[in-house]
Amino acid sequence: MIKKWAYYVSIITIIAFLSSGFRPFRLEAHDWFNTTVEDQLSYNYPSLNSAEYDNKKVPFTGKFFVAYKEAVAKRESQGQYKLVNTFGYMGKYQFGKSALRAIGIRDFRNFLNSPSLQEKAFEALCAKNKYELREEIARYEGKIVGGVKVTESGILAAAHLGGAGSVKRFFKSNGSRFLRDGYGTSIKTYMRKFGGYETSGIVADSNATVQL
Repeated sequence: MIKKWAYYVSIITIIAFLSSGFRPFRLEAHDWFNTTVEDQLSYNYPSLNSAEYDNKKVPFTGKFFVAYKEAVAKRESQGQYKLVNTFGYMGKYQFGKSALRAIGIRDFRNFLNSPSLQEKAFEALCAKNKYELREEIARYEGKIVGGVKVTESGILAAAHLGGAGSVKRFFKSNGSRFLRDGYGTSIKTYMRKFGGYETSGIVADSNATVQL
Protein backbone atom coordinates (compact mmCIF):
# COMPACT_ATOMS: atom_id res chain seq x y z
CA MET A 1 0.00 0.00 0.00
CA ILE A 2 2.85 2.34 0.90
CA LYS A 3 4.59 1.59 -2.39
CA LYS A 4 1.42 2.39 -4.32
CA TRP A 5 1.02 5.70 -2.47
CA ALA A 6 4.68 6.62 -3.09
CA TYR A 7 4.20 5.85 -6.79
CA TYR A 8 1.31 8.33 -7.16
CA VAL A 9 3.13 11.01 -5.18
CA SER A 10 6.16 10.70 -7.44
CA ILE A 11 3.98 10.97 -10.57
CA ILE A 12 2.32 14.13 -9.24
CA THR A 13 5.70 15.61 -8.32
CA ILE A 14 7.12 14.97 -11.79
CA ILE A 15 4.07 16.53 -13.50
CA ALA A 16 4.27 19.60 -11.26
CA PHE A 17 7.97 19.99 -11.98
CA LEU A 18 7.54 19.71 -15.73
CA SER A 19 4.61 22.15 -15.74
CA SER A 20 6.63 24.75 -13.86
CA GLY A 21 9.21 24.68 -16.64
CA PHE A 22 6.77 26.30 -19.08
CA ARG A 23 6.12 29.28 -16.82
CA PRO A 24 8.55 32.17 -16.43
CA PHE A 25 9.91 32.68 -12.93
CA ARG A 26 9.74 36.46 -13.37
CA LEU A 27 7.14 38.39 -15.39
CA GLU A 28 8.27 41.55 -17.17
CA ALA A 29 6.16 44.31 -18.68
CA HIS A 30 7.14 45.62 -22.11
CA ASP A 31 5.87 48.97 -23.33
CA TRP A 32 5.70 47.80 -26.92
CA PHE A 33 3.25 45.08 -25.97
CA ASN A 34 0.93 47.09 -23.75
CA THR A 35 -2.20 48.68 -25.24
CA THR A 36 -4.00 51.82 -24.24
CA VAL A 37 -7.62 52.85 -24.58
CA GLU A 38 -6.76 54.66 -27.82
CA ASP A 39 -5.25 51.48 -29.28
CA GLN A 40 -8.36 49.39 -28.76
CA LEU A 41 -10.46 48.44 -31.78
CA SER A 42 -14.16 49.02 -31.88
CA TYR A 43 -16.18 46.45 -33.81
CA ASN A 44 -19.54 47.58 -35.12
CA TYR A 45 -21.76 44.80 -36.37
CA PRO A 46 -24.64 45.39 -38.83
CA SER A 47 -27.77 46.42 -37.02
CA LEU A 48 -30.80 44.18 -37.17
CA ASN A 49 -33.02 47.25 -37.04
CA SER A 50 -33.92 48.06 -40.65
CA ALA A 51 -35.19 51.50 -39.65
CA GLU A 52 -31.60 52.58 -39.11
CA TYR A 53 -30.93 52.24 -42.82
CA ASP A 54 -33.94 54.15 -44.13
CA ASN A 55 -32.11 57.49 -44.24
CA LYS A 56 -28.96 56.22 -45.93
CA LYS A 57 -28.89 58.06 -49.25
CA VAL A 58 -26.60 55.97 -51.43
CA PRO A 59 -26.74 56.82 -55.14
CA PHE A 60 -28.19 54.01 -57.21
CA THR A 61 -27.40 54.32 -60.90
CA GLY A 62 -28.61 50.89 -62.02
CA LYS A 63 -29.26 50.99 -65.74
CA PHE A 64 -30.01 54.71 -65.92
CA PHE A 65 -28.32 56.97 -68.46
CA VAL A 66 -25.78 58.25 -65.94
CA ALA A 67 -24.65 54.65 -65.39
CA TYR A 68 -24.48 54.15 -69.15
CA LYS A 69 -22.22 57.16 -69.58
CA GLU A 70 -19.88 56.10 -66.81
CA ALA A 71 -19.73 52.51 -68.08
CA VAL A 72 -18.72 53.71 -71.55
CA ALA A 73 -16.22 56.16 -70.05
CA LYS A 74 -14.60 53.47 -67.93
CA ARG A 75 -14.18 51.23 -70.96
CA GLU A 76 -12.88 54.06 -73.14
CA SER A 77 -10.48 55.91 -70.83
CA GLN A 78 -10.95 54.78 -67.22
CA GLY A 79 -12.78 58.10 -66.83
CA GLN A 80 -9.82 60.34 -67.65
CA TYR A 81 -10.86 63.65 -69.15
CA LYS A 82 -7.40 64.59 -70.46
CA LEU A 83 -6.42 61.25 -71.96
CA VAL A 84 -5.29 61.16 -75.60
CA ASN A 85 -4.65 57.66 -76.91
CA THR A 86 -2.10 56.50 -79.47
CA PHE A 87 -4.60 57.02 -82.32
CA GLY A 88 -5.40 60.59 -81.31
CA TYR A 89 -8.80 59.91 -79.74
CA MET A 90 -9.29 62.20 -76.81
CA GLY A 91 -11.09 62.79 -73.57
CA LYS A 92 -13.18 60.76 -71.19
CA TYR A 93 -15.22 59.21 -74.02
CA GLN A 94 -12.38 59.09 -76.58
CA PHE A 95 -13.73 61.27 -79.36
CA GLY A 96 -12.15 61.45 -82.77
CA LYS A 97 -11.70 64.88 -84.34
CA SER A 98 -14.21 64.18 -87.11
CA ALA A 99 -16.88 63.25 -84.54
CA LEU A 100 -16.17 66.44 -82.60
CA ARG A 101 -16.43 68.58 -85.72
CA ALA A 102 -19.77 66.92 -86.51
CA ILE A 103 -21.21 68.24 -83.24
CA GLY A 104 -19.69 71.72 -83.56
CA ILE A 105 -16.44 71.40 -81.61
CA ARG A 106 -13.22 72.55 -83.27
CA ASP A 107 -11.14 73.79 -80.37
CA PHE A 108 -9.70 70.46 -79.28
CA ARG A 109 -7.43 71.90 -76.60
CA ASN A 110 -10.39 73.57 -74.92
CA PHE A 111 -12.34 70.32 -75.26
CA LEU A 112 -9.65 68.37 -73.39
CA ASN A 113 -9.61 70.91 -70.57
CA SER A 114 -13.38 71.11 -70.12
CA PRO A 115 -15.15 68.20 -68.38
CA SER A 116 -18.56 69.87 -68.83
CA LEU A 117 -17.96 70.23 -72.57
CA GLN A 118 -17.05 66.56 -72.84
CA GLU A 119 -20.24 65.51 -71.06
CA LYS A 120 -22.31 67.66 -73.41
CA ALA A 121 -20.42 66.25 -76.39
CA PHE A 122 -21.27 62.69 -75.41
CA GLU A 123 -24.99 63.49 -75.21
CA ALA A 124 -24.91 65.40 -78.49
CA LEU A 125 -23.22 62.52 -80.31
CA CYS A 126 -25.76 60.07 -78.85
CA ALA A 127 -28.58 62.28 -80.16
CA LYS A 128 -27.01 62.46 -83.63
CA ASN A 129 -26.34 58.71 -83.78
CA LYS A 130 -29.84 57.97 -82.55
CA TYR A 131 -31.23 59.94 -85.48
CA GLU A 132 -28.86 58.29 -87.99
CA LEU A 133 -29.81 54.83 -86.71
CA ARG A 134 -33.51 55.43 -85.97
CA GLU A 135 -34.61 52.87 -88.57
CA GLU A 136 -32.22 50.21 -87.28
CA ILE A 137 -33.38 50.85 -83.71
CA ALA A 138 -37.03 50.50 -84.70
CA ARG A 139 -36.42 47.38 -86.76
CA TYR A 140 -33.95 45.39 -84.68
CA GLU A 141 -34.42 46.38 -81.03
CA GLY A 142 -35.25 43.32 -78.95
CA LYS A 143 -34.12 40.89 -81.64
CA ILE A 144 -31.06 38.63 -81.72
CA VAL A 145 -28.58 39.59 -84.43
CA GLY A 146 -25.21 37.90 -84.73
CA GLY A 147 -25.76 36.25 -81.36
CA VAL A 148 -26.37 39.58 -79.59
CA LYS A 149 -29.66 40.84 -78.21
CA VAL A 150 -30.10 44.27 -79.76
CA THR A 151 -31.00 47.25 -77.58
CA GLU A 152 -31.00 50.96 -78.24
CA SER A 153 -28.17 51.64 -75.79
CA GLY A 154 -26.10 48.86 -77.35
CA ILE A 155 -26.59 50.33 -80.82
CA LEU A 156 -25.57 53.80 -79.62
CA ALA A 157 -22.47 52.41 -77.91
CA ALA A 158 -21.49 50.54 -81.07
CA ALA A 159 -21.94 53.74 -83.06
CA HIS A 160 -19.76 55.59 -80.56
CA LEU A 161 -17.01 53.06 -81.16
CA GLY A 162 -17.19 52.64 -84.92
CA GLY A 163 -19.60 55.20 -86.30
CA ALA A 164 -23.20 54.90 -87.48
CA GLY A 165 -22.12 53.57 -90.89
CA SER A 166 -20.41 50.56 -89.34
CA VAL A 167 -23.51 49.73 -87.35
CA LYS A 168 -25.63 49.87 -90.50
CA ARG A 169 -23.25 47.45 -92.23
CA PHE A 170 -23.43 45.14 -89.23
CA PHE A 171 -27.20 44.84 -89.55
CA LYS A 172 -27.18 44.57 -93.34
CA SER A 173 -24.87 41.57 -93.05
CA ASN A 174 -27.09 40.06 -90.33
CA GLY A 175 -24.27 40.41 -87.83
CA SER A 176 -21.59 38.66 -89.87
CA ARG A 177 -19.71 41.85 -90.75
CA PHE A 178 -18.49 44.18 -88.09
CA LEU A 179 -15.72 46.69 -87.62
CA ARG A 180 -12.97 46.60 -85.01
CA ASP A 181 -11.15 49.61 -83.64
CA GLY A 182 -7.37 49.99 -83.62
CA TYR A 183 -7.12 47.95 -80.43
CA GLY A 184 -9.18 45.06 -81.76
CA THR A 185 -12.49 45.85 -80.03
CA SER A 186 -15.52 45.15 -82.22
CA ILE A 187 -18.81 47.02 -82.39
CA LYS A 188 -20.45 43.68 -81.65
CA THR A 189 -18.64 43.63 -78.30
CA TYR A 190 -19.92 47.11 -77.48
CA MET A 191 -23.43 46.23 -78.55
CA ARG A 192 -23.44 43.34 -76.10
CA LYS A 193 -21.54 45.02 -73.25
CA PHE A 194 -23.62 48.20 -73.16
CA GLY A 195 -27.02 46.74 -73.91
CA GLY A 196 -30.06 47.30 -71.73
CA TYR A 197 -29.35 50.80 -70.42
CA GLU A 198 -31.96 53.55 -70.31
CA THR A 199 -31.39 55.89 -73.26
CA SER A 200 -34.97 56.85 -74.09
CA GLY A 201 -34.27 60.34 -72.72
CA ILE A 202 -31.93 61.01 -75.63
CA VAL A 203 -33.88 62.83 -78.33
CA ALA A 204 -32.89 61.92 -81.87
CA ASP A 205 -31.52 65.02 -83.59
CA SER A 206 -29.76 65.14 -86.94
CA ASN A 207 -28.40 68.61 -86.13
CA ALA A 208 -27.31 67.95 -82.57
CA THR A 209 -24.46 70.24 -81.60
CA VAL A 210 -22.83 71.41 -78.39
CA GLN A 211 -23.76 74.91 -77.35
CA LEU A 212 -20.46 76.60 -76.44
